[in-house]
Amino acid sequence: MTALLRQFKDFFVSLRLTVVLLGLSIILVFWATLAQTDLGVYGVQQKFFHSLFIMVKIPGTEFPFPVFPGGYCIGGLLFINLIIAQISRLHLSWRKFGIWITHLGLIMLLVGELLSGLLQQDNDIVLDNGQTKNYAESQRQNELVITDVSDPKIDDVTSIPLDLVADLKTVQVPQIPFQIVAKQFFPNAEIASRAQAPNAPAAPATQGVGTQAVLMPLAVTVKDNERNEPAASIELVGSEGSLGTWLVSADPAMPVQKFDYKGKTWKIAMRATRRYLPFSLTLVKFSHDVYPGTDIPKNFSSLVRLHEDSNQSTREVLIYMNNPLRTHGLTFYQSGFANQDRTAILQVVRNPSWQLPYIACLLMTGGLLFQFSIHLVGFFSRRKPEVKLA
Repeated sequence: MTALLRQFKDFFVSLRLTVVLLGLSIILVFWATLAQTDLGVYGVQQKFFHSLFIMVKIPGTEFPFPVFPGGYCIGGLLFINLIIAQISRLHLSWRKFGIWITHLGLIMLLVGELLSGLLQQDNDIVLDNGQTKNYAESQRQNELVITDVSDPKIDDVTSIPLDLVADLKTVQVPQIPFQIVAKQFFPNAEIASRAQAPNAPAAPATQGVGTQAVLMPLAVTVKDNERNEPAASIELVGSEGSLGTWLVSADPAMPVQKFDYKGKTWKIAMRATRRYLPFSLTLVKFSHDVYPGTDIPKNFSSLVRLHEDSNQSTREVLIYMNNPLRTHGLTFYQSGFANQDRTAILQVVRNPSWQLPYIACLLMTGGLLFQFSIHLVGFFSRRKPEVKLA
């Protein structure tokens, strides 16, 4: 082994490194807990735990700088430290079998957290009583959609990621006979009527409802109970030149905007990013139970009818607290309600690695019990029998 490899091994096998990393993780959790007041749960996850370093903008500077290791950095170093220490210090034998199993469970727990951060998707499906949907919507991501609605039987929808709009890129899609040119983008904005602000600047659009609208940029919100509503002005350019500029917004109150081009009717809109499901759900009944004589919630539950598109079968499922619906790799939780108990909000989670934490905990429990049993048996076997005096 070369001197460089020996130094690498000695550094990562060190118990001192383990203690330092555990201390940094305690500081990270404490700092994130305090920051949750301003950033919310999602913001804290992204800034503190799903990052290599915590970036902070120092006063007087233009760009943020890394000031502290993030969750991926600390977790990655702990993972390397555990693997190398396991191989270097512990020989594989039945007397050390429990420790090996415990460490394997801890490694699986770290890997499971990494995979959850990278692969997990959270969306919502909002259903009124009797309503049927086959898609869930993101609460944090939006998309620009151009829809060909000429066919009365089916709509041809083209989705454009909002990142391209935010970068003010020109987009050309083969299915669409015109270019999409982003002129302005605001990550959060409010749309008001021009009649309410007659002295406002010129309208951000030349076509559609944007000609009578006022665009007011807002600060980006990170609160869990609030949602950003981005807006943009989009110019459509055909072969003969500009077709006009439209104002689009993720505001649910934004009316539908249609136009005709080359014998077809098109619709342009910005909406929450949709994740289509291989089945559909119908809300049969939503129940909101409270304790008698109070307004304290007792139970929320949604009775839904699941329609399998593949075999045309249906079944009813009751979703309530700690009893989600699991199907097709998705988990549906009862998340909330609205519209005076006539609307149910279901959280839809896709996490391919959701079983790893359970397996990891079982391995660690079994390993610790096995190792404890070995030491307990050895302790009793070494005890000398008591000598009774006549």
